[in-house]
Amino acid sequence: QVQLVESGGGLVQAGDSLRLSCAASGRTFSTSAMGWFRQAPGKESDFVASISATGRSTRYADSVKGRFTISRDNAKNTVYLQMNSLKAEDTAVYYCAADRAPYVSATKSEYDYWGQGTQVTVSS
Repeated sequence: QVQLVESGGGLVQAGDSLRLSCAASGRTFSTSAMGWFRQAPGKESDFVASISATGRSTRYADSVKGRFTISRDNAKNTVYLQMNSLKAEDTAVYYCAADRAPYVSATKSEYDYWGQGTQVTVSS
């Protein structure tokens, strides 16, 4: 079993920044790629970013490239999502997920453990 707990969400204004954190426990964190997904009201969840087990590789959705940065600290079993220049369309519940494999992936079905989500609301 893997437990994932997100934190850091909140209400901000357009242009502001937020940093989300996801603390992991259970399965060896350093062998799993990690990802962030988000779900806006009434929509399917979308891929946001992924980072490989070593942290050397990352992948981003086009909508967040240049604004969001995913990183991880394997000593702390934590993955982060730094979100800058936030826009109203970034409003969503953000979920952290652990991949079965160590490689970056944007495919939801490759992630087998999910956190409970943290709400991010960006007012325009």
